[in-house]
Amino acid sequence: MGRPPAAVSAATAVLLLAACGAGATASEPTWRPKPSFTGENANPGPRQPVQPHQGGPPARSARPGAPSGSGTKTDPAVVATNLTTPTGIAIMPDNTALVGERTTGRILRVRPLAGRPVTTVRTITGLSTVGGGGLLDLALSPNYVEDNLIFAYLTSPADNRVVDFTLTGPVTPVVTGIPRGRSDNTGRIAFAANGDLLIGTGDGGRAADAASPNSLAGKVLRVTDIGTAAAGNPSPGSRVYTSGHRVVDGLCTSTDSTSVFEVETRPRDAADPINLLEPGASYGWPQPGSAYRGPANAVPGSARSPGGCAVLSRRLYVTSRDGSELLSARIGLSTRGRPTIGAYAAALRKRYGRLLTVVAAGDGALWLTTTNRDGAGRPVADDERVLRIVPSGGSAHDRT
Repeated sequence: MGRPPAAVSAATAVLLLAACGAGATASEPTWRPKPSFTGENANPGPRQPVQPHQGGPPARSARPGAPSGSGTKTDPAVVATNLTTPTGIAIMPDNTALVGERTTGRILRVRPLAGRPVTTVRTITGLSTVGGGGLLDLALSPNYVEDNLIFAYLTSPADNRVVDFTLTGPVTPVVTGIPRGRSDNTGRIAFAANGDLLIGTGDGGRAADAASPNSLAGKVLRVTDIGTAAAGNPSPGSRVYTSGHRVVDGLCTSTDSTSVFEVETRPRDAADPINLLEPGASYGWPQPGSAYRGPANAVPGSARSPGGCAVLSRRLYVTSRDGSELLSARIGLSTRGRPTIGAYAAALRKRYGRLLTVVAAGDGALWLTTTNRDGAGRPVADDERVLRIVPSGGSAHDRT
């Protein structure tokens, strides 16, 4: 039995105003130091702890070029600098963030104010970083205040998998056997309101696996917090919720947690879709089948290669690596009561370079990571960076 669940152009100016100058008082973060952040309890539960395979990159010691607070005093939106492949972000109850580095396995504590120290709180060893793999995403347990559990999607030498752990306890497998390959080892995780864990998997470079009901690759899985198939899944006993995904770059729920959005990168001859997930549906990779559902929207051609998504105040936010911008669109309702995605507005264009992850925090802020040292960007001395911005209300010039 699982643990019980607990309870953007003009738009650029709007966002940056809230993050970087006038109006700073209104967007002051709520972070306060809390002694309970340290001294986590060991991982509870009857499962036998299993560490990931050994042999991964060791943690780097503090030295020049190691993670630090903002190196730019004039930009309070930059809350951490000099990170290595920051990818996963989990927002803590005190509105600090845990940021996972894909290739090093380090998990860093980042405060919501520029210039504050960045500390390594844990390192996950034994990662495989081939094909974009490594420490790919983080999520807090819905019961974090009670159980202190952190969930992670990662790549081991044997597979892609989801694990859980505390900051001081053992690492325990939750879902294993997700195929890994020479490419497309992306993965995202998110909890639904009822405590179900959603897991987005890449196809591992084998497109046919995305359509196969016998493979966990190229899917969105829905499981309990101990990895068993969630009640009400399309096929009883199966962990598969949706199929036909090439890579799940972003996975996010609506503000009321009743809708799940997924974004992914497709080959250059196809648009990058934004999907509204429906149980049992297939989203067309590598080819549409009988259960095919078309995308709810698509990323503009000038903003290819989405890196993540988040929902905040009934707006969907999607990062663009190739466009080096943050897109946002209003989430509405159709006459049939289905969510709709409006026209796009763009923010942060070219300001911080290629943007990867975006997550929404409970205090109304968005946290983002950059990916400028991936071979396709133009890094600056402070890359990679973590950003914290507070979107402001007000009109924006929408783009299509």
